[in-house]
This record gives sequence, structure tokens and C-alpha cells, in this order.
Amino acid sequence: SVGDSAGVALYWRSIFWPPCKNDVSQEMVYEDDLVASGEQFDMVFIVVAEQSLINYYSLIICSNMLKMNGVICLQNKTNPAKSSDKDETVAMKMTDIINADPRVEQVSAVPLSITTDGVFWGYKRRCILDRLRLDCKVAYVTGGGQGIGRAFVHALGEAGAKVAIIDIALEKAQAVAKELEVNGIKSVAMAADVSKAEDVKRIVDSIVANWGRIDIACNNAGINMNSASEDTTLEEWDKTFNVSLRGLFMCCRIMLSQGYGKIINTASMASLIVPHPQKQLAYNTSKAGVVKLTQTPGPEWIDRGMFMHATALCTAARILGLSAR
Repeated sequence: SVGDSAGVALYWRSIFWPPCKNDVSQEMVYEDDLVASGEQFDMVFIVVAEQSLINYYSLIICSNMLKMNGVICLQNKTNPAKSSDKDETVAMKMTDIINADPRVEQVSAVPLSITTDGVFWGYKRRCILDRLRLDCKVAYVTGGGQGIGRAFVHALGEAGAKVAIIDIALEKAQAVAKELEVNGIKSVAMAADVSKAEDVKRIVDSIVANWGRIDIACNNAGINMNSASEDTTLEEWDKTFNVSLRGLFMCCRIMLSQGYGKIINTASMASLIVPHPQKQLAYNTSKAGVVKLTQTPGPEWIDRGMFMHATALCTAARILGLSAR
């Protein structure tokens, strides 16, 4: 293929030998046309194998298809996914040819060395995703039966945590629990209204009774009534704040009795900026409260083993506890 990227002429040749029973000359008809046209390239990639690699290298160099100061890139493995003695033989032969060619300066040779760099190897030879595993941890997610909460549930479960899926609609929580079960993830579905103190205490006590503790509290439940500011009723205001803020406050405070834990509160970009008319006064105001409810007790509780975080999520396809009219 021939292309142009930011003004740089590129040529990519990908042939695996032998393409057919014909000889190599049949394979080079396309290159003959390019040579006849006088086309030159800034960079040439050759992804071929065995005999073809040497043939195409010679053609490119001898036919002046590469511009002066251009770059030629060679893949010297028969199969990029595997390594073999044949690959080593081809690579050594190709290296000898390039080293002996006075027209080419080889810039890819790097002296062998052993590095102990922690960034290269990872801390204790563990990759970042492995180091972020949550094996044996216990987590709960409120509003976990749908939308962003469901995504939190899957993420925590895939990382190794046991997850309590809490939703005001038990059937939704159970549906997500079945999704996790397919992947061998331990979970439990629970129905609760987080605006009620007795429900919050019940779910926390139940999780601790079953799994011994709670390591991660993901307070995600929220309500958006979607009313214009002047049309927001006190009933809508109270419902929104009871779930999005009052319920979150109770969930945070009850975690303090654990003596250790990570609290993740779901805020919103709307708590920081309202770039266009959104008609969700109660929701936006409650989410601004979530930010402060995270920032204020965070420094107070950190020496008591609690670590608090807020996520300010941007617009996403989501379903909240109560839909618009």
C-alpha cells in the first residue's frame, strides 16, 4: 500500500513467502511499476519472510525507491506471534547484509543490557492492573442495579472483590448478580431505600454478618426529577436530597465504625459546571453537596482509617432511580 501521512510518503509491503508456486519475479510486478514511475518514499516498511525479505530489501535500495535520509523498516520474523530457530537464522543473515551495505546506516541495533528499573518491570515485577487487584476485598454499590452503578459492580467484581449490589428495586439488583455469577464473581443482591436510616443499617449489618467487613463503599444511588428550576416542587427537592445527599451521608457515617475503608461517592460534572440549560436544579445542587460531603469529612476521617473520594462523571447513558414524568 502507498500512503501519505503529514506530508511523509509511506510504502508498506506485506508478503509472506511463498505466496504461490510462481517465482519471485511474479511477485514484484507492482514494484516494477513503482520503479518505472520514479516514485520515492520517506519511509518503507517491509513485512515479509525468509527469501522475500532479502529480495525486497535489495529491490528498494537498488531501485532508489527510498529517498536520501529515508528510513527502511524490516520485520525479520517469519511469524510475529512466535519465535523459532528459522527466525534467528533469517534475522542473522539480514543483519549481516545490512551491516555490509555501505549505503545504509543501521540505527536499530541496541547493545544488550539488564535493567532493574522499577517503571519498566513494575513494582515487585507486577503490572499495574495486577497491583490494583481487589482479591478478598468486600464492596457494596448503592444504585447498583442499573447504569453507572451496574458498571461499578462489574468493575469491582472483575478486580476480584465480593460485591453487594444494593438497589431500591430488588429484581434489578438480582439481574446484575446473575451477570456476575456467569463470570464466577461472588455477589449478593439486596433491596434498600438508602434515604431510610434503618435500611442503611440493615444492609451494612447484613454484609458484615456474611463477609466479615466492608472494605469499599460505593455510594452511587441518586435521583433526577428533571424539572425546570421554577417548576421544582418541594416534594421533588426532598426526594432528591433524601437519596442523593441524606442517604449518602448516612452511608458514609456508618462506614466510620469499620475503622478502615475506602468511600467512593458519585458526584457529577453538573456539580462543578452547568454549560447549558439542564432543568435539574435539585439534582445539580445535591451533587454539589456530594462534593462537599466528600471534601469536608475526608480530612477529618483520614487518621481514622477512612479514605474518601468523589467521582465527577460527565454526561453518560444512565438510568436514575426516578425517571422524568
